Amino acid sequence: MKLTIRKENPEDFKTVFNLIEKAFENEQMSDHKEQFLVERLRKSNAFVPELSMVAETENKIVGHILLTKLKIKNKSNEFNSLALAPVSVLPKFQGKGIGGKLIVEAHKKAKELGHKSVVLLGYENYYPRFGYEQADKYGIELPFEVPKENCMVIELIENGLKGVNGMVEYPKE
Repeated sequence: MKLTIRKENPEDFKTVFNLIEKAFENEQMSDHKEQFLVERLRKSNAFVPELSMVAETENKIVGHILLTKLKIKNKSNEFNSLALAPVSVLPKFQGKGIGGKLIVEAHKKAKELGHKSVVLLGYENYYPRFGYEQADKYGIELPFEVPKENCMVIELIENGLKGVNGMVEYPKE
């Protein structure tokens, strides 16, 4: 299967909305509103157009990933980082490595744009293969109750989280 990963365009928005809805349809750990979150984030200051990417095969969009800006704050400092949410693949294309390819490409693009780290809330058995580690190792916390093994971070550059600690502050969207 030939896969192309590219920046999402406004013409893709409706297709991506439907894709995200289908991708999370049977997901138990979901509120099934991820597609609405993506719509809100696209209109926010946290949105980085180059970090909203789609995966295509045979001229059909089969996957999407979004990285948006966030802050990590403590009493004396604030640090810029990114949030990965969500990564979505159409059910019939899941398990073929498309999500992983989207993650790798999004990391590469984020690094090119000068970003140093990514925070996510996700499956502890999936994301570590891409280099994600538990956020509490760095003293980074999420602003809501969540099992610590599901709160993860990755350094996009060496020492990208050096000296970074505090509470994640997501955009209001």
